[in-house]
Amino acid sequence: MREIAALALAAWTFLASGEILSAQTYPLRPVTMIVPFPAGGATDTLARFLGQHMRDFLGETVVIENVGGAAGRITVTKVVRSAGDGYTLSIGTSTTHMLTGGLYTPPYDLLVDLEPIILIGSEPLLLVGKKALQPKDLKDLIAYLKANPGKASVGIAGVGATGHVAGLSFQKVTGTSYEFVPYRGNGPALQDLVGGQIDFMLEPSSNFIGQVQAGAIKPYAVTAKVRTTSLPDVPTMDEAGLPGFHASLWYGLWVPKGTPKEIIAKLNGVMVKVLALPAVQERFKQLGI
Repeated sequence: MREIAALALAAWTFLASGEILSAQTYPLRPVTMIVPFPAGGATDTLARFLGQHMRDFLGETVVIENVGGAAGRITVTKVVRSAGDGYTLSIGTSTTHMLTGGLYTPPYDLLVDLEPIILIGSEPLLLVGKKALQPKDLKDLIAYLKANPGKASVGIAGVGATGHVAGLSFQKVTGTSYEFVPYRGNGPALQDLVGGQIDFMLEPSSNFIGQVQAGAIKPYAVTAKVRTTSLPDVPTMDEAGLPGFHASLWYGLWVPKGTPKEIIAKLNGVMVKVLALPAVQERFKQLGI
């Protein structure tokens, strides 16, 4: 019995030291951060920006992989089936890592199959229209939608995504109706909005900053209690005539279940340092995050 106990203790010590060693030496190769939408959207832009700064603290490249579709469910499925070794990160939003778990029955459990690293930040949504859309402000837009039920089209980043849910809520509180056009992400939808192929969008505000500033699309209102720092001239919904209509989207970072706690702690520490960088804080201010 003493020999068995000694062997068990030696094995446990070996495994424990191996886990600690893996955390101390991690990472030994590039880390992949999987984005649940195509390139060009707010989540993709944020991931690439953060990945560049994470590299400085990790000492290894952070590779961005875009896996769009099904409002993020395809991406999360890929992540939860990955090895829990710290080399697969899942950046996501309240759409991909909350709403889809409540609206659908995905092949995973968001509360069990993923381990959280950190909550990155949040931002309000922005209601924007194509440049040629006739209404000049929010009240005019609501009147236009009421006068033309079912005729306008709104681009969304997938069925069940934040913009879809917010769009349904907007319909309900304004008594309007319009057609939803699902895309694989906000990047492709925004291209069609700029091209005039859809009429408007209600999505995270950082998607639209460049196009609004360039005059390529028309901003109507932001879904926050105060104006966003990224577009200070755009009124809030309260100011524009729809008081109390507030919505936001948050971003976070996860790893698959089974990832060693020491590696999760290391990734959390890296992200805390990244988010404290003056350059990152300034960029978040510019994005309204």
